[in-house]
Amino acid sequence: MRFLCLAYGAEADWNALSEERRHELLAGDEVLRRRGATIAVLGEPTVVRAWDGTPHTAPEPFATGPAPLVGFSIIEADDVQEAVRLVSATPCAGARGAVEVRPMHDPASER
Repeated sequence: MRFLCLAYGAEADWNALSEERRHELLAGDEVLRRRGATIAVLGEPTVVRAWDGTPHTAPEPFATGPAPLVGFSIIEADDVQEAVRLVSATPCAGARGAVEVRPMHDPASER
């Protein structure tokens, strides 16, 4: 199965960890990289709304929470439990952030 993993975290929380703990979490991140694509988010978001058919933009996140979106991954795992196990060893999950795991459906795979 494929899973979309949205990573949320704050740089200050990462910087507060010991160097040893950061290395442990980066090793977990490397496991995700080998199982799919990991993308870091840079810069500020642009939200697009076209509710009336005309695009309107805003320089702000659409969804907000205690930590900003800092990246995402699309990974392969046998089931959601394995995906949870994999992301629990990554920087955002281990540095006071969070990782949201969502199963993906690929309509192209049904052809």
